[in-house]
Amino acid sequence: MAKHATAQERLFALRETIAKLEGKTPTLVAEEQPQGERMAATGKDSRRIALGVDELDAALEGGLPLDGMTEIRTCAMRNSGAGSGFVLALAALIQRQAKASALLWISDRFSNVEAGRPYPIGLAQYGLQVRHFLHALPRKLEDALWLAEAAAASDALAATILEIRGNPSAFGLSESRRLSLRAKAARRPILLLRHASEEEASSAVFRFHAEPGPAAERVLPNGTMLGGSIGSPVFRLTLEKSRNPAPLSFLLEWNSRDRQFCLARQTEPSRLSGDATAHSGTRLPASADGPDCAAALGRLMAFDRAS
Repeated sequence: MAKHATAQERLFALRETIAKLEGKTPTLVAEEQPQGERMAATGKDSRRIALGVDELDAALEGGLPLDGMTEIRTCAMRNSGAGSGFVLALAALIQRQAKASALLWISDRFSNVEAGRPYPIGLAQYGLQVRHFLHALPRKLEDALWLAEAAAASDALAATILEIRGNPSAFGLSESRRLSLRAKAARRPILLLRHASEEEASSAVFRFHAEPGPAAERVLPNGTMLGGSIGSPVFRLTLEKSRNPAPLSFLLEWNSRDRQFCLARQTEPSRLSGDATAHSGTRLPASADGPDCAAALGRLMAFDRAS
């Protein structure tokens, strides 16, 4: 225990030295915690938040870590809505349980241009407290990483969300390890959202691959289905990084009113899938007053030019 505490003290001292060399404010470096809190953060009694789905919580060893970093990635920018929606659902769960209710969303400029900024009215309908939602847009990725590290050490924030695009060279395994250590030392969750990124080495405790799933029809209060409507958002999730020997896949539905997850029902295949047509009515008859296709061209003869 004494060796572990000494190693943690050296780690914090090294971070302060690095911050001074980089010209950053040393006061924004995570302050040293008491020995008991540091041991609790790295011990078996790590803090978790259950997602409400038994199969998923069992795969997460009790739930999402509140003293570590969780990564959520998408394979293409067209799936940014699914990745952002799942991250916001996790943030809503954390915001409801944590003592501090403020959330900080940090976006790099590439993600902000392609995926857009968070919409306050939509956030409120999604189950978040908008008045405690903060959004930051640094000019450089290095500034976004520095801000995420500083925010993770703040007691005023329930969680920090870092949104980046792709696999930039400025964010590698070393930067991922720094964020993970900062979250563990401060006992604060960091949600790393990566749009259009490839799978690579990460220091996150868990990593999800998010895709959009088919939403079911909306259920009325009397239990009947409202035809032609769209229900709650559904996410097709693959747990890529965990202690499980193979990736696990889940189809989760988010109820923004009750702020909880549930397993989504398997819907019937869409009529647009396969060889089916969008309109199932009678096909148009063949033309009756002429051929249905252009006549074949005959032979052509080339004449000499007159001039």
